[in-house]
Amino acid sequence: MAKNSTQQIIQDEKKIIGELLKNANKSVNEIAKTCGFSRQKVWRIIKNLENNNTIWGYTAVINEEKQDLGGYVVLIKRTNSPIRKDMLDKVIQRELVQKANKIGIHLITSIYTNGIYDWFISFNAKNIKDAKKFVEDLNILFEGYIGDIQLLQNMFVIQSGGIQNPEPEKLKELFHDLK
Repeated sequence: MAKNSTQQIIQDEKKIIGELLKNANKSVNEIAKTCGFSRQKVWRIIKNLENNNTIWGYTAVINEEKQDLGGYVVLIKRTNSPIRKDMLDKVIQRELVQKANKIGIHLITSIYTNGIYDWFISFNAKNIKDAKKFVEDLNILFEGYIGDIQLLQNMFVIQSGGIQNPEPEKLKELFHDLK
């Protein structure tokens, strides 16, 4: 295989992405050593991946409990009403993020899906009251487009952002009565 063949470039990118998914805080030198690449090659590949939007950004995975936050998920089933351009513009212009920020909600993930539910949103809030306020704001913002909405509260995070919870034994606390 040629040194710079498309297949080889894709394989090299996947190796580096794999290392970043394990720990996005890893230095270029550490990634280069793990992958067996030069530091310059790793840096160049990462920059290319950022420039072509393969890598959107980097984030920390936090312990919500230690930040006095709760984790929540909203599942939304839309109505059969055709989506108008102004409604899509609300999503694209991130009006939801602006509303969330006003009440102290931190959006983590927002995904348009295919299945029983059409939209999945995960977020952090200080309490269930703020989470419910966020759901009310969703209903108002997308009035006429939401057929069903479910608010779920995270009870225990086993894995987030591809990172395993460093304290999995704490799951037993939820089921302390089991014998």
